[in-house]
Amino acid sequence: MEATRVAATQRSQAKEVRRLALLSAAAGLFAENGFTRVSLEDLGAAAGVSGPAVYRHFPGKQAVLGELLLSVSRDLLDGGHRVAAEAADPREALLGLVRFHVDFALTNPDVIRVQDRDFSSLTDADQAEVRSLQRGYVETWVAVLGQIHTTTDVANLRVRAHAAFGLINSTPHSVRHHGRKIAMKSARPILEQMALAALTVEEDLAS
Repeated sequence: MEATRVAATQRSQAKEVRRLALLSAAAGLFAENGFTRVSLEDLGAAAGVSGPAVYRHFPGKQAVLGELLLSVSRDLLDGGHRVAAEAADPREALLGLVRFHVDFALTNPDVIRVQDRDFSSLTDADQAEVRSLQRGYVETWVAVLGQIHTTTDVANLRVRAHAAFGLINSTPHSVRHHGRKIAMKSARPILEQMALAALTVEEDLAS
């Protein structure tokens, strides 16, 4: 009985490893070539399995794209909630959120590119769920910003949050040709400082 349980656990773990390998391969291939130009055979080959074997993990290529963007959106929302909840005060929470998002952007440039270009290739249901998760993530930032800019309306705070995302998310593309190690080392402090400056500037100075 114990041996059976161990074998089942090992099979489950191996399946999860292959599933994650397929998602990682999909991020790179979709970012490089675009969703429509990547086949299941391409995905399988990049992950070290046959094209038909992809169906053991996903019902099709569109499902791979959906899981890729949904899993990232869930991770962002969960991570944002965790950072905000663990902070001692609003400014520490904001700094934590900025650092969290900068780390995400610098380590997931392919996913950001896929989101920007191939979002419309998701099913309607997946589009709606991704948007819902992303709205929740934005509102996490807005709640923290509201504790810092207590007289600023919510619409203004959302503009600040989206502007910070745009700044942070676009930079990995511009530094990509220098190599990811250089990008991580040199871009991180610049991104953090610029994002914090934009998010904390007083409203009367911005108007």
